[in-house]
Amino acid sequence: MPVSSDQIDDRMRRFSATCIGAGLKVTHQRTEIFRELAGSEEHPDADLIFRRVRLRVPAISRDTVYRTLAALEKHGLVRKAEILDDRGRYDANTSRHHHFVCTECGAVRDFYSKDLDALPIPRGVKSLGSIESTHVQVRGICIICAAKKPRSLKSVIASP
Repeated sequence: MPVSSDQIDDRMRRFSATCIGAGLKVTHQRTEIFRELAGSEEHPDADLIFRRVRLRVPAISRDTVYRTLAALEKHGLVRKAEILDDRGRYDANTSRHHHFVCTECGAVRDFYSKDLDALPIPRGVKSLGSIESTHVQVRGICIICAAKKPRSLKSVIASP
């Protein structure tokens, strides 16, 4: 589901309030980098964010994007997710949610599940240290990639 304008507005208000509270200047470049993430549901990496923001802010540098993303992550405005490859992908949705990751095309989509949220942390994991957060990542083939598969593979994918 696309990010609604109300969600983007809420995220932008949280961005401004968090920056002001942390003593970070609300610069045009920082705002445009966050706006790119706030309106995206695709979890882009830093290079994609750089290319998109550069269309609106031609003078922006790749270094500025990387430093800004690190600052936004430090202040809890975005989360960095290691999905399938070694590229960090960013998410401005900081509410409790999980990810469906397509193993074919790499698409990442958010989903919500009270059942997954309620899973207990195993004792063995708790003995390793203090748990700060949990996140479930479900991997499979998205409906777009599944539709592109030959018919014989579709029946295998559909079977339980």
